[in-house]
Amino acid sequence: MAITSANQLELLQTAEAVAREKMIDPGLVVEAMEESLARAAKSRYGSEMDIRVKIDRKTGRATFTRVRTVVEDELLENYQAEMTVEQAKQYMADPQVGDTYVEEVPPVDMGRIAAQSAKQVILQKVREAERDRQYEEFKDRAGTIINGVVKREEYGNVIVDVGRGEAILRRNEKIGREAYRPNDRIRCYIKDVRRETRGPQIFLSRTDPQFMAELFKMEVPEIYDGIIEIKAVARDPGSRAKIAVISYDNSIDPVGACVGMRGSRVQAVVNELQGEKIDIIPWSEDIPTFLVNALQPAEVSKVVLDEDAERIEVVVPDEQLSLAIGRRGQNVRLASQLTGLDIDIMTEEEESKRRQAEFEERTKLFVDTLDLDEFFAQLLVSEGFTNLEEVAYVEQDELLVIDGVDESTAEELQARARDYLEAQAKAALAHARELGAEDSLIEFDGLTPQMVEALAEDGVKTLEDFATCADWELAGGWTTVNGERVKDEGLLEKFDMSLDEAQHLVMTARVMLGWVDPTELEAEEADAEDGEAEEEEAGA
Repeated sequence: MAITSANQLELLQTAEAVAREKMIDPGLVVEAMEESLARAAKSRYGSEMDIRVKIDRKTGRATFTRVRTVVEDELLENYQAEMTVEQAKQYMADPQVGDTYVEEVPPVDMGRIAAQSAKQVILQKVREAERDRQYEEFKDRAGTIINGVVKREEYGNVIVDVGRGEAILRRNEKIGREAYRPNDRIRCYIKDVRRETRGPQIFLSRTDPQFMAELFKMEVPEIYDGIIEIKAVARDPGSRAKIAVISYDNSIDPVGACVGMRGSRVQAVVNELQGEKIDIIPWSEDIPTFLVNALQPAEVSKVVLDEDAERIEVVVPDEQLSLAIGRRGQNVRLASQLTGLDIDIMTEEEESKRRQAEFEERTKLFVDTLDLDEFFAQLLVSEGFTNLEEVAYVEQDELLVIDGVDESTAEELQARARDYLEAQAKAALAHARELGAEDSLIEFDGLTPQMVEALAEDGVKTLEDFATCADWELAGGWTTVNGERVKDEGLLEKFDMSLDEAQHLVMTARVMLGWVDPTELEAEEADAEDGEAEEEEAGA
């Protein structure tokens, strides 16, 4: 694109041709030409001059001007592009700092080197404009499906022609057994669009769970219309997938609508995913019910949910264990991804053994601490008593329902339990003092002697030490490490302390020490209560 003269109509014709070819605004090409001509003029008149070029959009005539800016005397640095107020009076009436003086200069004819330089500037500007156009076109299409044509394969990555640009399907985003050749048509999910120095990068995927969700949206009109919603998707790409759906119209079965007449709708998705088996299950707000559905085709006998730990225990018949776990753990892994919970699967026999072990452990506790015979201790456990505190402080009527227990027996039982607990508390307090626990911690309301002992054993011996603890350090919690949930043991977790209780105790200690303004604490508690009330209203 060699430009031999600045005053030719060919400039506009060239700009139009380039703009049509690259599908960008002709004005951008003209601006690039103006910049390249200005550079050529600077090389002729001097690089310190502020030379600007304006190309008439109708005639193609290029006007070259020199611009000089009025500055304060002490700030004058570039004599070619700046001048003082006094100097400006030669050219302007009443000049002010910041004013500019513009004078036209003769146009320059570009030689071969200047023309080549101008061409590079124009090409660079055109490339930048093309990248901006491509990014603007695709940035809002992330999360949608696109059809393209395979251009080539580089190191296992597939380069796809998507119309006005190229996209990349990385090898880890391909379904395992897929292979492509140039000119093959391909359908992908736009996972991400990024603006990078070498141009916009469009990243495609065929393994993303949302790819399957978007395919169902294309095949099932009810999903597209919002009558049916896809609530969760889990995939083992190329092998098996689970999708949870819910219908907002009682007359429409969400599973049946997604399957279609004789399986036509789901089969279209299966074919696109290279035969991936798809389980379509009804979604439920009740997590145990949803999990039972998610573990299909296995049958579930019992579900035990631990919401704090975000774990769930599932009991299945002995013969259903392998089916529930699935080949290489696939079924339970997909169900876990679908529900967002860690799932422990055990057989009815294993659960029975565990319950028996717990029963024997509690029986032994009552035999050893309350001086009871084994039969009587078993009666207590059978009635649901799990620890000494329950026996010591429960309403007496709850003991009287046990066969063979009258008022005097109930009073004796509670007296023995309280005596034992008091003895334990005294021993724990004495040990805590030996470890160096101070009265400020011992007398703090909300901590039992056993809690103080546990804290002192870990080096928390004063109220100041306690106030520096985090709630999760006391109550325990869960941390995700490399995608796996890891248990954080809390100092007071064995005393069934919750995160909310731990947070309240720590904040109370900080208020007592003057570290926190009590009005701020009251405001936070009020906000928390309002938030809970709003959640309850929303749930209702």
